[in-house]
Amino acid sequence: MKRSSIVLLAVVALLIGALLVTLQDASVYATFEMAKKQQPETVTVVATLDLEAPMDFDPKGSILTFQAIDKRAARYRALQSAQTHRFERSEEITLTGHFTDSAFIATEILMKCPSKYTDGEGVNPDIIYTDNQPSS
Repeated sequence: MKRSSIVLLAVVALLIGALLVTLQDASVYATFEMAKKQQPETVTVVATLDLEAPMDFDPKGSILTFQAIDKRAARYRALQSAQTHRFERSEEITLTGHFTDSAFIATEILMKCPSKYTDGEGVNPDIIYTDNQPSS
């Protein structure tokens, strides 16, 4: 075999190995039950904030405690190490963290906030809709 062929095969093998490692690290959205079974591994849970449950912020420990509801309607207590601005207005929250015996510890929270381009019914009042298609 030529030297260039060997180098080419080595590069292809390295790329395939890097692809496999990347695919193994790709996160899959879990429910709270799945996260509980996988503790202490880090998982990502898509949930909504339970606005009827109390939300507490302890300024001494800088800990925000709240209730979250996942896609299967499971309700769990969650903790975050910092208070998030306008957290209660979010439509959906994506929590990355791990489960302990008492709660889900979120290391990162991403919020999907209500769109400023729509009214409460999901319709932009400044756009005329015809046949369910917006026109400008």
